[in-house]
Amino acid sequence: MNRIRHHGRIAATLAALTLSTAGLTALAPPAAQAADGPVAGDTVAKLPISSYSAMVVDSVHERVYVTDDRRNQYANQVHVYNFQGQKVGSLPTASAPSGMALSTDSGTLYVSQSSGILAFDTVTQEYTGITYPAYDVPCPRDVAFAGGKQWHTETPYLTTECDNRQTWLYGTTGNRSTTTGWNAAGRLRLTSGPEVPDRIVMAQSRSTGEANPFLTTLDARGDTLVRGPERRFADAEGRGALDMKDVAQSPDGRRIAVADAAYGAGTRLLDAADLSDAATAYQPLPEGAKASAVAFSGDGKYIARGAAATGSTADLLVQPADPADGTAPLEFAFEGALDGDRIAPRGLGWSKDGARLFAVATNTYGNEYWLHIIQPPAAQYDSRFTGALSTTPGKPVVGEPLGIRGRLELDGPAPAEPVRVTAVRHDANGDRKLAPVEVDADGSFTVLDVPSLVGDATYTVSFTGDLTHRPAEDITLAVAVAKAPTAITLTAPAEATKSAGLTITGTLTGQGRPLPAGITLSVQRTDRKGTGTLTSAAVAPDGTFTVNDLPRVAGQVTYEVGYSGDDLHSAATASATVRVRN
Repeated sequence: MNRIRHHGRIAATLAALTLSTAGLTALAPPAAQAADGPVAGDTVAKLPISSYSAMVVDSVHERVYVTDDRRNQYANQVHVYNFQGQKVGSLPTASAPSGMALSTDSGTLYVSQSSGILAFDTVTQEYTGITYPAYDVPCPRDVAFAGGKQWHTETPYLTTECDNRQTWLYGTTGNRSTTTGWNAAGRLRLTSGPEVPDRIVMAQSRSTGEANPFLTTLDARGDTLVRGPERRFADAEGRGALDMKDVAQSPDGRRIAVADAAYGAGTRLLDAADLSDAATAYQPLPEGAKASAVAFSGDGKYIARGAAATGSTADLLVQPADPADGTAPLEFAFEGALDGDRIAPRGLGWSKDGARLFAVATNTYGNEYWLHIIQPPAAQYDSRFTGALSTTPGKPVVGEPLGIRGRLELDGPAPAEPVRVTAVRHDANGDRKLAPVEVDADGSFTVLDVPSLVGDATYTVSFTGDLTHRPAEDITLAVAVAKAPTAITLTAPAEATKSAGLTITGTLTGQGRPLPAGITLSVQRTDRKGTGTLTSAAVAPDGTFTVNDLPRVAGQVTYEVGYSGDDLHSAATASATVRVRN
C-alpha cells in the first residue's frame, strides 16, 4: 500500500509516496517512457477554531467554508478559504453557526445558527437574508438543499441534551418554515449534494436514547418529502447497530457510503435503491482505525475514507470508488503536531473535478484543527509485466535462496522513488505470501524466496497499481524444486601396510537446510578379492568422520564412502585408492 507518514512535517517514504516540507509528492512505479504527468500535493492550513461542525466545498467559485460550533462570541463566523489553502474572508453570523448547505447552482450558501437559517451570496460573499427566523435554541441544526429547497433540523428545547431529545425536520420556502412531520429521538444528520439534487439522506445519531439508529432517504422533488427505504443495522441480539459519523452519495446516485464507527470494516457501501449491502464491499480500514468520514470525488472516480487512529495507523485512505478495483489505496497517517492526528467526523470533501480533496484533521483532544488540501494525480496509466519470469540460480534448490526475476513497465510519469511488487508461492503446503520488493529504476525486480518443499511450485507476481497506475495482469512461473546437493570429501594416505592398517578422514557437507544429526555413512572396500561392506562411519556434528581399516590383501585398495540422502538432501559418494604393501 502507498503510505504517507506525517510527523512534525518530516518526510518519511513508506512506499510509493513521500511528503516533503514543500508538499506531498506521488511517486509512480518505473516507467518505460518518462513523461510529464500529474503529481499529488498536500497544503496544510491551521484553522482558527477549537471545535468543528461542518465543511462545504464550492467548486464553482473555488471556496471552502468551515464552521466552528462553539457557543461563544468568538465563533460567530464562517471561515472562508480558497483552493490554495489561504483564508480569504469570513461570513459573520449573529450566533455560533453549525450546519451548512450549498444550493444546486452554488449561488447561495445556507448557514444554520441558533436563531435561524442565514443565506449568503457565494459570489459577493454578502449576507442576503434569513430564510427562517427561529427561536434561539442551543442545539445545532443540520441543513440540506434538495429539490430546489432548503431543509433543516431543529431540536426545539432549551436544553444542552441535544443527542437525546426529539429532533424535527423542516422545509423552508421563502422565509416560511413548515414541518415535514418527520421526527425522531436524538440528532438527525442530513446529507445532500448537487450531484443528486433531489435526494436527502437522513441518519440518526447513536445516543443513549436510541440503541439502534436508522438510515433513510427522502425524495424532495415534490412539495412533500417522500420517504424511501429505511434500514436499521442491529441484529436480533442488538449487535451491529449503526454509529454513523458521516454519509456520502455517489455522484451517479446509485451508492451510499456510510462511515460507521461501530462497523468492523469501517465504511459501509449500500445500494441506494433499497439500502442493502452492495455486492462488493470496500476492504476494511487498517486495524485500530475507527471510521470518521467519507466522501466521493465529484467525478465519481475516487472515494476518500477518513478514520480516527493512533500512531502510524492510517487515518485517511484514497482509492477508486469501485470496490472491485484492485488498485492499492493511498494511505495517510497523520502523526504530527503541525498536521493533526486523525480525520474529524464529516471532515472530507472533494472538488467537483476530483482534482482536490479537502480534509479536516484534528488532534487527539479535539480542540485543534487543520485543513489539508490534497491533490491526487488526476489520471491513471496502464502497467504491465514484460517478458517472462526467470530464476536465479537457474535450478531452484530446497532450502537455498532463490531469486524470481522480472520486469515491470508502466506508462505515464517516471517515478522519483521505486515502487513494489508482491509475490505468492504456491506448493503442496498451500500459498505463502512473500515479502514485497522494490522495483529498480529500469523496471527490473528480484523477488527473494527460500523454497521449503521439494517438488513443483508456482510463483505469481503482482503489481496492484496505485493512484496513478492501474494494476498489471499477474504473471506466473512454474518451477521444479530439487533436493539440496551434498558432497563428501576424503583424505587418505597414498600408501599403507597390512600390519599397520590405515585411517581415512573425511567431511560431509550439504546445502540448504542443516543436515540431520546422527548420520552414518556406508563404507565399501574393493580389492583383488572383491568388494565388501565395512562398518559404517558416524558423522560428527561438524560433519567430519573417520574410517579405520586393516587391509586384507596387498595391492590397490579402493574405499567408497556414501551418503544415501534424506527428504531434503540428495545422495553423495566419494572414493579414495590406497596402495597397500605387505
